[in-house]
Amino acid sequence: VSNAGVGMVGPLECQSLAAMQSLMDTNFFGLVRLVKEVLPDMKRRRGGHIVVISSIMGLQGIVFNDIYAASKFAVEGFCESLVVQALRFNVAISLVEPGPVTTEFEAKLYEEAERTDYSRTDPETADIFTNLYLRNSKDVFASLGQTPEDIAEHTLRVIEAARPPFRHQTNVAYTPMAALKHADPSGALMTDAFYKLVFKYDAVLRLSLR
Repeated sequence: VSNAGVGMVGPLECQSLAAMQSLMDTNFFGLVRLVKEVLPDMKRRRGGHIVVISSIMGLQGIVFNDIYAASKFAVEGFCESLVVQALRFNVAISLVEPGPVTTEFEAKLYEEAERTDYSRTDPETADIFTNLYLRNSKDVFASLGQTPEDIAEHTLRVIEAARPPFRHQTNVAYTPMAALKHADPSGALMTDAFYKLVFKYDAVLRLSLR
C-alpha cells in the first residue's frame, strides 16, 4: 500500500519551484520508487496487489490545488499505463480515490495557508483564495469529509476483493463531479460548472453544505 503524500494549496505565484519539486518527489516519485522495488518480485511470483492511495483530484483538478492535483494526475497516469502489463503477470493495481478526509494533514495545510504571505500575487487572486476558497473548503470538509477509519475500511475492501478494482472512489458525493469531465470531451461543461460554482453561486454552495 502506497500512502505517502504531502499537500500544497494556494495561488501559483506564491509557491516556489523547490516546494513543487519536493511535493512531486514524495507524491509521485515516492510511488515510482516503491513500485520499482516490489514489482519485479511480484512478476517473478506471478502474483501480487499494489494499492495506491490517490485522490479524486487525480481525476479532476480543483481551483488553487494546481500542483497537488498535478501530482495525483501523474499517479493516475502512471498506474493506468502500468496496469495492463501488470495484469499479464497476475499482479493487480488499485487506485483508492478519496475526496476530503478530516485529518491533521488537512488542518495543518489550511492553517499554514491562512498564515502565508500573498503579496506575490495580485490582490484579487489573494482575496478569492482567502475569502472564497478557504471559507468554502472548511464547509466542504465539515459536510463531506470522511474519517481516516472510513478510508481504511474502503482500502481493506479493495485489498480483500476477489477481483480488485482498478479504481475505487470512497465518496459518492464526488461521482457527479468526475462524470462532468467525461460527459463533454471539450471540457466546456466542466469548466463552466466549476466557474459558476466558485464565482456565481458560492453562497448557494455554502448553504447547501451547511
